[in-house]
Amino acid sequence: MLRASMRSILRHGAMRASGVVALVPILLLALAPAAVSADPDPGAELRAAIRSSAGTAEDPIELSWRQLAELDYENGEMSDILREADGKVVKIPGFTVPLEDFANRATEFLLVPYVGACVHTPPPPPNQLVYIEMADGEATQLYGWDPVWLEGTLRIEMTESVYGSVGYVVEGTRLYPYEYN
Repeated sequence: MLRASMRSILRHGAMRASGVVALVPILLLALAPAAVSADPDPGAELRAAIRSSAGTAEDPIELSWRQLAELDYENGEMSDILREADGKVVKIPGFTVPLEDFANRATEFLLVPYVGACVHTPPPPPNQLVYIEMADGEATQLYGWDPVWLEGTLRIEMTESVYGSVGYVVEGTRLYPYEYN
């Protein structure tokens, strides 16, 4: 139908400069996927996954720093995604910051969203800092300036560290190099 309309326009000489401008919206609609629908709740799929089997050691919930930033550390309000991830096994990308100078292995450390965070002042806000305690007191490799994945059980609670207030505590079970896809 659209092609027929365009042929008709071209045959009848209506393809002037103003006609080209008028055709742009029609062409965009023709090129757009047929079933485009705006998801009114972009977090619905993740919340459904969290309610299902996700959040276990075999199937950790992957959280982004954008989702972690949804904690209002001044009044404790948080998104539904965070509320449902609290107490479950999560997987978070980031960079490690040792709590002891020059440590390359540790049982306790911070996870931050970007390299060099906490080295300078001021530190990131509490909703962008994760305090890690490795399970069973096992020391883990910190990987220096390289990005990592952290897996462990998330608890949303304010904690103090040498670098300031922290909004999350994770009992870490696994820390390994971040793999780029």
